[in-house]
Amino acid sequence: MIDLRPFATLGGANHGWLDAKHHFSFAGYHDPARMGWGNLRVWNDDIIAPKSGFPPHPHRDMEIVTYVREGAITHKDSLGNLGRTEAGDVQVMSAGTGITHAEYNVEDVETRIFQIWIEPTSRGVAPSWGARPFPKGERSGRFVTLASGFTEDADALRIRTDARIVAASVKAGDTIDYPLGKARRGYLVPATGSVTIDGITVNARDGAAISDVDVLRVTAVEDSELILVDAA
Repeated sequence: MIDLRPFATLGGANHGWLDAKHHFSFAGYHDPARMGWGNLRVWNDDIIAPKSGFPPHPHRDMEIVTYVREGAITHKDSLGNLGRTEAGDVQVMSAGTGITHAEYNVEDVETRIFQIWIEPTSRGVAPSWGARPFPKGERSGRFVTLASGFTEDADALRIRTDARIVAASVKAGDTIDYPLGKARRGYLVPATGSVTIDGITVNARDGAAISDVDVLRVTAVEDSELILVDAA
């Protein structure tokens, strides 16, 4: 089953410094039909103005993954971590027992991110943060795991949950498969481009909520950059 969620139907708010779109209920946007997808709770599509950002604020018991689409985000937290994550790269914050962090766009251009929250499998663990580059060339024509709660994904960033986040770059006309499994739920968003799944067109920044699919087959209508959450 594929439930298409076109970008134009997403909730959101424009705060001037932040233009945010919400795939699921978040902050002032509430839709009882869009409270999450499996253990995936939040997928925000954020555009952050230059020289602005999220001031220090707390979180606990949530796995928060940031995928940078354009520009860069600079992170600072109460654990003493400081890092700058550029376009195509990923950072992961396990909020655990509690962490305070700030996310700023210190660049001279807009920063565009996907911010993804997944509910943790276990609560009450120590918080942590990490980031790493994922060269787009390495995911050409195939899905590469960016963050995962599964031990077999040794090269991915660690998250403390029954989920993984994968990405792929697909040339127009090419088809790639992902072994999702009928017991799992997938949520796919093209960062750029356009794809089809079971005859349904998913354009850039649309969401596709996927269930009861053994093998997910995606065909690119145009050159596309894909992000997929494989959720419990």
